[in-house]
Amino acid sequence: MSKGLAVEKQASGPANFQLVTSLLDALDRPLVVSDRSGQILFANLHAHDAFAAAGFGQKSDLNLFQDLLRADRKTILAQLQAGEHEVDLQPDLVGGKFRARIRWLPEPDWLAVFVEPARPEPPAEEAQMRQTVQELMQEREITYRNLLAAYLRLQEANRQKTVFLASAAHELKTPLAVMKGYYELLLSGSLGKVSEKQKEILQESKESCDRLVRLVSMFLNYSALESGKLVLQLHDNDLRDCVNDLAARWKDPFQRAAVHLDIRIAEDLPIFKFDYQKVQQCMVNLVDNALKHTPAAGRVTLAAQPHFWERRCSGAAPPEDRRRGGPPRANSVLVCVSDTGTGIAAEFHQEIFEEFVRVDPSSSGMGLGLAITKRLIQAHRGKVWVDSELGRGSAFSFLLPTYVE
Repeated sequence: MSKGLAVEKQASGPANFQLVTSLLDALDRPLVVSDRSGQILFANLHAHDAFAAAGFGQKSDLNLFQDLLRADRKTILAQLQAGEHEVDLQPDLVGGKFRARIRWLPEPDWLAVFVEPARPEPPAEEAQMRQTVQELMQEREITYRNLLAAYLRLQEANRQKTVFLASAAHELKTPLAVMKGYYELLLSGSLGKVSEKQKEILQESKESCDRLVRLVSMFLNYSALESGKLVLQLHDNDLRDCVNDLAARWKDPFQRAAVHLDIRIAEDLPIFKFDYQKVQQCMVNLVDNALKHTPAAGRVTLAAQPHFWERRCSGAAPPEDRRRGGPPRANSVLVCVSDTGTGIAAEFHQEIFEEFVRVDPSSSGMGLGLAITKRLIQAHRGKVWVDSELGRGSAFSFLLPTYVE
């Protein structure tokens, strides 16, 4: 096919036609222009090379649809006239498979065909790998949805558990308070004389009732923490009163267990804002645990003293200024409950502050005391930790800032 068969020259502008022909020859890919019947009007140099590679040689009567595209003319024209911007075909010629992109030029009613090598098909291994990856992605999506559904079910079960604990605790609170009051009346002799044997039985019953009261209080605190409804009653309180009150109530249980309770309160403890009941509940939880795990003739020490918590000191002076100005001023209170009991292995020091965790399965309790203590202390913007070794006892400590942030 001769290049002279290109677009029919107009007598008035051979120079312009020659310029356009040169520009189209400069394209880096084959370009073929034909009319609606498929008669080729123009082909640039790259198109001639592609024809030669496909085995057409210098034939001048090539038809776009029959010889090159090997596609139905009416189908292609119908697609273009229906609004298709471009029709993409991949004819299989002698020289290999090509990609032909057909566009319609409405004004001259011509077809412009851009020819380029077809994209090579990926190897079988690559196609299989893509299919495997796609299947894995689908499986991951299904797994994610199943996990999300399971998580939502667990959240609902946890919510129902919290509601049940709160309801049960509220129902038990009133009768336990009545029982505790009657035990105290009987022990005081207000309702008549009580023998020593009867007093011993009543005292043990009262202690069991007190344990149930503490358990109910623990459930109420836990449900309030879980539901986010915990409200701290922050007032100016004296921590010495809180400790002395606790020591008076726990004097008899320690005597019956033959464990010595040692109270050490610094004289210069400040009066600061904290929730009296909640902080005392934290100390009760720690003292109760210490008594459970301390053998007879052992010792439990409850100490409280002012403390400088450097992390709480904003805008602190440099170390040189601190040394020049003396020891830093206390900004918190350190409370420590230590015992001479069995101790706790180091690998459990973090785990014991989680809900329903008991290091010793044979011990009594629900495994909530330390978890509630941690969250109550954190609600006061404080922190709690444990120092312990097996066979050397334990020391549970917590810090309370003495100012409101």
